[in-house]
Amino acid sequence: MAAHLIAILLLTTIHHSAADDDRSSLLSFLAGLAPRSRLSLTNWNISPNICNWTGVSCHHSPPLQRVAVLDLSNRSLRGKVSPVLSNLSSLEVLDLSNNFLTGPIPPELGSLSGLKQLSLSSNLLSGNIPFQLGFLNFLVYLDLGGNQLTGQIPSTLFCNYSNAMRKLSLQYIDLSNNSLTGEIPFPSNDLCRLDDLRYLLLWSNDLSGSIPPTLSNSSQLEWIDLESNNLSGGLPPHIFNNMPYLQFLYLSYNNLSTEDLNPFLTSLSNCSRLQELELAGNGLSGELPPSIGDLSVNLLQLHLEENQITGIIHPNISNLVNLTYLNLSNNAFNGSIPPEIGRLRRLERFYLSNNRLSGKIPSSFGQIRQLGLLDISGNELSGSIPDSFADLPQFRRLLLNGNRLSGQIPPSLGNCINLEILDLSYNQLTGKIPSEIAGLQSLKLYLNLSNNNLQGHLPLEMSKMDMILALDLSCNNLSGMISPQLGSCVALEYLNLSKNSFGGNLPSSIGALPYLKVLDLSSNQLLGAMPDSLKASSTLRFLNVSFNNFSGIIPGEGIFTSLTESSFFGNPGLCGYNLAGITHCKPERDHRLGKLIRILVSVMGTLSVFASLFFIACPMMMKRLGRPKCRLPSFRRPVLEHMDSTEDFTFNHCSDYPRLSYHQLVEATNGFADTNLIGSGRFGRVYKGKLRTSTKIAVKVLDQMLDCTATQLSVSFKRECEVLKRTKHRNLIRIVTACSRPDFKALVLPLMPNGSLERWLYHTKRAELSLELAVRVLSDVAEGMAYLHHYSPVRVVHCDLKPSNVLLDGDMTALVADFGIARLVKGGGDDGGASGDFDQSFGCCISTSGLLHGSVGYIAPEYGLGGHPTTQGDVYSFGVLLLEIITGKRPTDIVFHEGLTLHEWVKNHYPNNIDSIISQELTLNLPSVAQHDPLYYKKIKRDLISELIELGLVCTQYSPSMRPTMIDVAHEMAILKQDISRLAVESSPILSNSSFDG
Repeated sequence: MAAHLIAILLLTTIHHSAADDDRSSLLSFLAGLAPRSRLSLTNWNISPNICNWTGVSCHHSPPLQRVAVLDLSNRSLRGKVSPVLSNLSSLEVLDLSNNFLTGPIPPELGSLSGLKQLSLSSNLLSGNIPFQLGFLNFLVYLDLGGNQLTGQIPSTLFCNYSNAMRKLSLQYIDLSNNSLTGEIPFPSNDLCRLDDLRYLLLWSNDLSGSIPPTLSNSSQLEWIDLESNNLSGGLPPHIFNNMPYLQFLYLSYNNLSTEDLNPFLTSLSNCSRLQELELAGNGLSGELPPSIGDLSVNLLQLHLEENQITGIIHPNISNLVNLTYLNLSNNAFNGSIPPEIGRLRRLERFYLSNNRLSGKIPSSFGQIRQLGLLDISGNELSGSIPDSFADLPQFRRLLLNGNRLSGQIPPSLGNCINLEILDLSYNQLTGKIPSEIAGLQSLKLYLNLSNNNLQGHLPLEMSKMDMILALDLSCNNLSGMISPQLGSCVALEYLNLSKNSFGGNLPSSIGALPYLKVLDLSSNQLLGAMPDSLKASSTLRFLNVSFNNFSGIIPGEGIFTSLTESSFFGNPGLCGYNLAGITHCKPERDHRLGKLIRILVSVMGTLSVFASLFFIACPMMMKRLGRPKCRLPSFRRPVLEHMDSTEDFTFNHCSDYPRLSYHQLVEATNGFADTNLIGSGRFGRVYKGKLRTSTKIAVKVLDQMLDCTATQLSVSFKRECEVLKRTKHRNLIRIVTACSRPDFKALVLPLMPNGSLERWLYHTKRAELSLELAVRVLSDVAEGMAYLHHYSPVRVVHCDLKPSNVLLDGDMTALVADFGIARLVKGGGDDGGASGDFDQSFGCCISTSGLLHGSVGYIAPEYGLGGHPTTQGDVYSFGVLLLEIITGKRPTDIVFHEGLTLHEWVKNHYPNNIDSIISQELTLNLPSVAQHDPLYYKKIKRDLISELIELGLVCTQYSPSMRPTMIDVAHEMAILKQDISRLAVESSPILSNSSFDG
């Protein structure tokens, strides 16, 4: 009995001694870090139990109190990886990834005999990979990717001959994104086998040699990524015969070659789970064999671009019915596009550019309903553009340029209401520009119809393209005058109308385009003087008006100070100063007397016209004073000029609704009963109502509140009317009718069936707010705000973006509402209004603080310093809204309870303690993934939320100049929305069975 007790005491003493060694080693590691890095490890050396230290976990069975896991990933650590970590002799997991650690990897880590996972990825580590790491006999997971490691890969990583004939445990090897050289030292015999290897990631290095044939011994491989190296030799024909689990094979951008693709593709036909195959940017030649159709039916992406593949596109490629991405561009394919391509019903992006394809474009493209991008430019296609393109509801980019297409542009393309890019340039198209194409409001990036044989005038519908950035109609036979309505394309940066037959004067509205950088009008028949708006433009960087009939003096201001004579050649009537090759202007005589006479005559004529109008209009005005009903003003009359008259005034923007009187609004809302009240705010209350026609409406009644004077109330009413009247976007609330009397002012809006975002965040609908819905709503809001900042006819700064001002219609489309304190921007630079002047007639109604524009918690910090409202302030509010949705916490709760802004609170917890800030109600609707692989489900949900949080933190940065624009934000949200949609339709997870033993 005594001996037994002595043994227990001795064992306990040994364990305590070993635990003390672990403590000492951890503290030595801590001392080697930069002082600021230690702030994230503040509880080290405070708690007596090292098992409670941040990032430290201990064994729960003997040896007790010994460190089993040291996970310090994503903690912004700076310093070196200390060799003292090798003293943690019971360590099984060492994860120092995603930090700023420098220096070499200590060879001493090779003595951690029980280590199963070593992750040092995404640091700044340099030097060679120590061969001693090959002595980690139980290692399952090795990740050294994303560093600055050099030298060759030590052969011991793949085969330690001291343990020959023992099956190695490695399942995951990631050495990617370094500067490693030499060959891949895969075992060349059966002495060492990597039977359990599932992931081999060596992309973006400088590796050479061929793909090791013995790779075929690792039959469990799921992911092979050797992309962007200098690997050479032929594509291995038999390596993949015995890899039934292979899902991803990336061999692009090497020096691999073959003249016969058939053996390689045949070997892949056994890989029944293959999802992505990338062979781009190699030296592959020969024809595409019929075996292309024998690849896995699960294949989603196929990259064969930038090779030298010849022959026809074999129709068997249509067997790959689940393809979403197919890139065959920049090869030497000939023949016609096979009509069977229409069987690829899930295809989203298809690239065929820069080949030698001929024949007609098959109408079967219209069967690919998911197609969003089609690029078949740079070929020899002929015939007409098929009408079947109109059947593609997801179409966003269509590039047919550089072919031999003829006939007219089909008006049916106007049905592609999501089209952002349309390039039909360098073809042989004839006829007029269809008004249906000119009126496509979805065109956001560019429309290029240049170098064709188009005729006729510019359609007036072009003024609807208020979001387009570039318009190129050059080298056609277009004629007539340049319409002043083209000035409504307010987002235009590039406009090329050269080499046509346009005549008449150049409208001043062209020069007034607020973002125009390039304007080419050369080789036309334009006449008259240079508009003053051109010299006043602050954005114009290039101007060419050569070979026209312009006359008068070339201004010496603005863009004209930096132009050369080549911009004005071929205009005999132009003269200038100090421009070689241009006629020098002669000094004008003094004609002040003649000018004065002309002015007096003009004034007298104008007065006589006004007098006549007064005597005609006066009796009519007297009659109208007795009429009590609301009336609809003329379409061309400024809508707001009579808002404060004694009449019961109404204006109407939608023919689906009748003109409404005050009494009809009383009747529809049951006398503005409290039971119909659905919201209230600074300027009044919102009531739901129902007209006699059963149409449901929302009536926003403006009221005299404590923090606004009657004047401010009137200004707010006018401002909201003005914004709603002059903006139109699917993500902005539209106005139905407005009614104004001295004692009553109301806006009539469509009733949103799903209420406001506020309701979904904090009331009965919170449990139904999924991550997918949250991303959809945020994407809609971002699109609406991007329109207000950058594309609307008048730039608008909202000033009060928050959940209660985001409404949801029946389809859960989000609409930005409540422009009561918005600011209208008269002009501005490239910042979309950040530096523009504000229309002071619509000055902002300040809050109770007397300074701040907006609502507490959403107000940008610069507003608290008396700054003017800017688009960057709206970006800040959007960021707060985003973080609020993710966390489920009001920004005011954080301010009042913890003294922090929502930005500061999230930043303090992210990324180290992300789970504590994510709202538990945010679910990701991927039930099959959650059930099949809960770890993967958790990972993709965490990744999506991490991207949202990072976007929210960027938007809410303290410095306005560091925040993105709403265009950038909308783009990021659109990508996230597409990612979620793609995940929702995938039948199996990308990383299924991705958990590791130990």
